[in-house]
Amino acid sequence: MNGARVALALGLALGALSFAAPLFRLAAPTHPLVAAGLRLLLAAVILAPFALRALRVGRFPAAHRRGAVVAGLCYGLHFGAWVSSLTMTTVAASVTLVTCTPLLLGVLGAVTGRDPPTPRFWGALACAAAGLVVIGGADLMQASPGALLGDALALLGAFSIAGYFLTARRLGPTLDVTAFSAVAVGVGALSLLGTAQVLGVPLAPASPSAAAAIVACTLVPQLVGHSLLTWALRHTGPAYAAMATVGEPVGATLLTWWWLDESPTPTVLLGCSVTLTGVALALMASAGRGRDARSPTVDG
Repeated sequence: MNGARVALALGLALGALSFAAPLFRLAAPTHPLVAAGLRLLLAAVILAPFALRALRVGRFPAAHRRGAVVAGLCYGLHFGAWVSSLTMTTVAASVTLVTCTPLLLGVLGAVTGRDPPTPRFWGALACAAAGLVVIGGADLMQASPGALLGDALALLGAFSIAGYFLTARRLGPTLDVTAFSAVAVGVGALSLLGTAQVLGVPLAPASPSAAAAIVACTLVPQLVGHSLLTWALRHTGPAYAAMATVGEPVGATLLTWWWLDESPTPTVLLGCSVTLTGVALALMASAGRGRDARSPTVDG
């Protein structure tokens, strides 16, 4: 697999994912569980024909279906926790915390010896992490006590999406991305909307404009961003693929500045430039790794 194609896919995924936070903000006051659940449900409807076709022609074996269910539960937890955090703290803090996933995956890869990061990757991650600290540090220091729960939920979102990455990676290069994604988003949607139903939350957008924001969130961050990430996981390690998400705070911060008039400070802009430098270094590292990556054998 051409490593340049992996790097391009991750770069495009970064751009698409950056729209998620501002679009979820525009979906307010729709309940976070409902906004996230409807996003995944719409994606499941769009992708369902691909899953049925893959199943019919034998490209979606039982091991992949089981993995998709596990990934879907991780998806539901990730989106439920993260979108809820966006209502409690700022976009910069929430997206900064939720994108610490590559660090978790990198440490796990180093400990287990499976997809171990290279020194070049650690350097890129250190650079990006320094930028993230600059972006989110001041915001976290000034956070009100009520925002601390939002910070904790964002971290929970980081851990849960790490589970998604690891599950998809384990299934190897024969994974049918659209079929896998269809089941994963469907399971995630059911878990989120089912929880909202139990809590007595209305299962509908708060307004036509909120509905439009949820549709846009499905089409761009979900179907473009997450599909590209899942595709990249077939050809590179999960820590490398997750590095694309580290640039998301930069894109989200700039978009909310332009779109929602949340003006970043000069310090935040400095952090953005440092983070983007780290992401660029990681994407170059993933391009080299993509040429040499060896995927694990699919179980079952």
